[in-house]
Amino acid sequence: MTALAEPQAPLAPAAQASTLAPVKYRGPLVVLVLSVVLLVVFALAIDPADTTTFRVATSRDVWQISPFTVPSLLTCVLASLVAIAIGVLALLRARARRSVPAWWYAVAGVVLLFAVLAWSVAGTGNAFPLTLLLVNAVGLAVPLCLGALAGLLCERSGVINIAIEGQLLAGAFLAVVVGTISGNPYVGLVAAPVAGALVGAVLALFAVRYWVDQIIVGVVLNVLVIGLTNYLFSTVLTNDPQGLNAPPRLPELPIPGLSAIPILGPALFNHPLTVYLMYAAVIVLQVMVFRSRWGLRLRSVGEHPKAADTVGIKVNPTRVRSTVLGSALAGLGGAALVSAGLAFTKELTSGKGYIALAAMILGRWSPTGAFAAALFFGTADALRRVLNNLGSPIPSELLGMLPYLATIFAVAGLVGRVRPPAAEGIPYKK
Repeated sequence: MTALAEPQAPLAPAAQASTLAPVKYRGPLVVLVLSVVLLVVFALAIDPADTTTFRVATSRDVWQISPFTVPSLLTCVLASLVAIAIGVLALLRARARRSVPAWWYAVAGVVLLFAVLAWSVAGTGNAFPLTLLLVNAVGLAVPLCLGALAGLLCERSGVINIAIEGQLLAGAFLAVVVGTISGNPYVGLVAAPVAGALVGAVLALFAVRYWVDQIIVGVVLNVLVIGLTNYLFSTVLTNDPQGLNAPPRLPELPIPGLSAIPILGPALFNHPLTVYLMYAAVIVLQVMVFRSRWGLRLRSVGEHPKAADTVGIKVNPTRVRSTVLGSALAGLGGAALVSAGLAFTKELTSGKGYIALAAMILGRWSPTGAFAAALFFGTADALRRVLNNLGSPIPSELLGMLPYLATIFAVAGLVGRVRPPAAEGIPYKK
């Protein structure tokens, strides 16, 4: 007769702490290693005689700030040393089993970004437009933020939404077609959430009603929307581009007074309506998800659906509504992709739906966290575009990788161990 295996005793507190230690060290080590690597690159690539000029003012600013020039190598070295010091302090704090404040990583990221900017135009004679970088970063963060909010609403209710890519693409397609036919960009802006909601309804149908694996459904929906839009683009839009694929541009709506503030004014308060809708969505959802009865029910359905059901909360209808609402937000994000009057092209989203998922995880399923993460990824994409226009010595292949490298470093390095909603991806069967 075989002997029964003895049940294993739970880990002692010290053993549990040791298993968590590598996770605690991950963020500080990423900051430390990245800072050291950049310091070496700066020392090898920058001529000590080079200088970098930054331009921060625009013609509409109330107070005009003159461009300033800094020594390139010294600036990059000092910024790298500051980031290294932050990494060392964070490592010591993690070693003492104390949490590292998130703003430490934010400061390290800002100083390293400033160092990269100083290197990017060192010795080229071009002035780096800081305000333009911030303006582009906010604009490019809109589809990522709205996509992340879509994933947040779905996953807080227990439904995994991998189909954000398809919802963004469907929203962009319908916004272009309806905006072109009507001649009014705001009509296209209203139509885009409908396309996202339709994709979300299909996701909810298969995930909630038929209990199909939610990740598989999301991937299939992405492939379906990509194939359908590619087909319609090739067979319909290309036959009549002026009548179906020439949307008008959403006008900028500067907020009087605020838009004239130097640096922050153009970056935050001189944008099309989609940016202000993003601000409103973040604020409203932050309050509703964590400070309202509706949010409490939403989170209870995603954490413990059985307990929610016993107190009278309808689990599956709540999941369906949340999925459709979140998907509509993703469709609105698709409209933001073409708000500048861009024509629709095949696979216009270029993986932004998956970056939005990363922003949701990096933001820890919080609206304000998702906004901050989307702004981080938007800054990486804006930096790529600005440096390409300035003729930076940084290789163009590396610039093209910037948004995706930022995604990998942020999610794999800085997030550490996060806990998604407990019932995420698990169908509720009565």
